[in-house]
Amino acid sequence: MCGIAALFSRRDPISPGVISRATQSLWHRGPDGQRHWIARDKRVALGHARLSIIDLITGDQPIASEDERTRIVVNGEFYGYESIQRELENAGHRLRTRSDSEIALHLYEDLGAQCLHRLRGEFAFVLWDEKHRTIFAARDRFGIKPLFYAFHEETLYLASEVKALFAAGVPARWDAESVFHSVEFGGHQVRTLFQDVFQVPPGHYLVATEDHIQLIRYWDFDYPKAEVAGGLRSDTDCIAEFRQALEDAVRVRLRADVPVGCYLSGGLDSCAVLGLAAKHHPEPIRAFTLTFDRAEYDEEKEAREMAANAGAELVPIPIGQDDLADRFADAVLQSETFCLNAHGVAKYLLSKSVRNAGYKVVITGEGSDEILGGYAHFRRDMLLYNKAGQDPGTVAELLADLNERNPVSRGLLLPDGEVKPLENVRRLLGFVPSWMETFSARALKMQDLLAGDFRARFGGSEAYYPLFTDVDVRSQLAGRDPVHQSLYLWSKTMLPRYILTVLGDRMEMAHSVEGRVPFLDHHVVEVVRSQPVTQKIRGMTEKYVLREAVRDVITDTVYRRQKHPFLSPPATLNPAAKLSTLVQDTLRGAVFGRIPFFDQKKVVALLDNLQAMDEGSRVAIDQILMVLASASVLQNGFRLSV
Repeated sequence: MCGIAALFSRRDPISPGVISRATQSLWHRGPDGQRHWIARDKRVALGHARLSIIDLITGDQPIASEDERTRIVVNGEFYGYESIQRELENAGHRLRTRSDSEIALHLYEDLGAQCLHRLRGEFAFVLWDEKHRTIFAARDRFGIKPLFYAFHEETLYLASEVKALFAAGVPARWDAESVFHSVEFGGHQVRTLFQDVFQVPPGHYLVATEDHIQLIRYWDFDYPKAEVAGGLRSDTDCIAEFRQALEDAVRVRLRADVPVGCYLSGGLDSCAVLGLAAKHHPEPIRAFTLTFDRAEYDEEKEAREMAANAGAELVPIPIGQDDLADRFADAVLQSETFCLNAHGVAKYLLSKSVRNAGYKVVITGEGSDEILGGYAHFRRDMLLYNKAGQDPGTVAELLADLNERNPVSRGLLLPDGEVKPLENVRRLLGFVPSWMETFSARALKMQDLLAGDFRARFGGSEAYYPLFTDVDVRSQLAGRDPVHQSLYLWSKTMLPRYILTVLGDRMEMAHSVEGRVPFLDHHVVEVVRSQPVTQKIRGMTEKYVLREAVRDVITDTVYRRQKHPFLSPPATLNPAAKLSTLVQDTLRGAVFGRIPFFDQKKVVALLDNLQAMDEGSRVAIDQILMVLASASVLQNGFRLSV
């Protein structure tokens, strides 16, 4: 994994200093070398900050084709690249490196945009095609690797992180409407919090010439219609099919020219990954796990049992409220978005410890919940919208039990309190996904904290309307099982915008660590999407097919354990600790007062009332305070204007 930057000017020559500043701002993504190339006419520039993992000797970028008319910079990993290298060489290509990155360059020469269907892995890349004077940029199917762009003063800018765009000269400004969307529903898949800064959506590529810029989709989930999903296949067949796909995805992600470690919690996902990886790794794997000082958030016991079961070396990394406070601002500036919990800061500290231990590569369990219905709100959807033939009283009892057994999910993954009307969603889908109700309840709590003119400007718009302008409802949602619809919408919003950012790439690459996610191997996802929803949620058991497929490589404790979301203890539960003090000071401070979207007096009144709230309410409110505090960090760190 690396950091990439590119500029394509329609008018003025590109200064070497501009592409150099952009590349240097990504040093944390690629400390092993920063290089750039500028075209002879000075209208195109490519920059690359390298983290060397495959081909440590000859893999420097940008990489040029044989005739030097095509060049590429890549952030990511392509799996199964060796066979494609042989295929390219047999077709007459002369490879300059032995790195996996170069295959994308030559596949593009042969296949154009269709090369994307040959690529397997986590990636974002930018390619300059001199023959057609075209920029071709692409992002992997799920948004594991980031890719941002902006068009400013007749120049197209692309980079792995927004800070590189700012370093190259793109103005650093809030996008007020996007801030409102983020408060309402987490934001959609194209826009960012920053004015005129956009993302290449997952599963899309961007084509830019001197006359136009176009985004084109090359992959989507394509869930089958409800009446044909899964057919009459047996559990045994589904489990075997899934096991084969997942085990292969884990196996190929162990390929590296540097040591590979594993992130481990007490959850099914990371335990499954470790169990399968241990089967294919010649030596004991080092497994890194976070520990917390509140029992309901700590999973060291389960992780230790699993590590022993897999023959792995467990490395516990204790995290306290002081640690979270000390690195809160650093982690938020890396994420470049709002946070809902300090779990992103914990992941930041985890990655730092991993790098200090000498590791550049880890395999992680992210993405499983998004494809297998792991979160509590998906089980709630199953109860509410797949209840044909069920006794209403039993459904009510199960809903109550779901809420009672998931107290840490209150307000984060399950609705808490009154919900804003979502009739537009109901009209489009015929139901309201539970995660949208959860976000709507949180947005309602935040409504009184918004500045009056900001709320007046955007508050009258229908919630979620902007989200559905980005989604092909007819071809991707209509006629699908409600749980599949809910999974799809979550995977288009929270997966790339939050899970893979705040808990994934940005926290890992902050310390030059590459995270590999076998659950988001597209072969695995294409297996899962074809299986009926009952393979994902069976009764109140989430991720049924995964649980059964890996039963032989996980502990009985993990097999029987219900999903616990990865969260750090909320600051509101520790009022005397440093993180709580940081949040209080931040939200009462001058920087927060300069943000035009929030009413500081009302925020202070909320802070003054915290100790009068019950514990459950403080857990739910913590998410709101985290959003506000992270907004203050972004305001200060990037000197944002409106």
